[in-house]
Amino acid sequence: MSKKLVSLFLTLALVLACAPVLAEGGITVTDMMNREIKLAAPADKVVVMMPGDAEILYALGAQDAIVGVGTYCAKPEEAAVMPGIDQLTVVDSGYQTNVEEILKLEPQLVILTAMGHSEDLVNALAVGNVQVVVTDAQDLEGVYTDITLIGALTGKNAEAEQLIADMKQKFAAISEKAGETGKSLYVDESPLMFGLWSAGKGTYMDDIAGICGLTNIFADIEKHQAVSEEQVLERNPDIIITTNLFDPSWMTEMPADEIKGRAGWENISAIQNDMVVYDPTNAVAIPGPRLTEVAEMLFELVSGGEAEVPAA
Repeated sequence: MSKKLVSLFLTLALVLACAPVLAEGGITVTDMMNREIKLAAPADKVVVMMPGDAEILYALGAQDAIVGVGTYCAKPEEAAVMPGIDQLTVVDSGYQTNVEEILKLEPQLVILTAMGHSEDLVNALAVGNVQVVVTDAQDLEGVYTDITLIGALTGKNAEAEQLIADMKQKFAAISEKAGETGKSLYVDESPLMFGLWSAGKGTYMDDIAGICGLTNIFADIEKHQAVSEEQVLERNPDIIITTNLFDPSWMTEMPADEIKGRAGWENISAIQNDMVVYDPTNAVAIPGPRLTEVAEMLFELVSGGEAEVPAA
């Protein structure tokens, strides 16, 4: 059996596992950490902790169900694409997740990500009628699974199917136009001062590189890992895209300018040809529906046009 066929079977199995099952008028799903979630009816009071899941709720038309959001969901770049989200109750997230604040909102459903949860946190939240769902959208198939899961839990199954179909159609159109460019991409996920990280295979940016006819220079690593300056210099990417956001509280220059100004990087093709991309809308760092816009941005750049950042 070919690797492609095995991959297809595994993807189908994951999607089917997350598909909704109606039980006595209720909803039963398996989340992305293989936990069974049961709701008597679609959730209409949801606390969502991370932007990717929040953007999915908005894209499905389920934003009215949100009663509380994690800290990162309410940042200005997210409020620009999710009107009104910064007006909702904001609860501490990540290592500072405040269980008491979340439970005060009396949600039926709390949506966490695999990176931002622990078993202790899940157990502390899963009291009374509160259900906790854990998502883990690493690659594009994971994003589709996440959309299916959230659609099922909020009664937006048809909307989820349509959103996935629209995303796949847009990616397919870009792929058809792009062909094979012979160019390479480096995804810069951390400022140099903190140590370089990049996206390898099994990530949505690796998927998007392929859609745009690009070769990810770190396709030989798994997921997200630390990389060295020497590796980047040796692999000499034609295009660099950064997932870092400008933070005036500690940054003195824009992320793209910081990359261009790194000592010893001046001979990298991407810098010589002004092919360093910064996305102030943060779409490139969010596993959600706006990834189609990231692909379109990269395709425009590769095809000789001017990269248009995703709309805020």
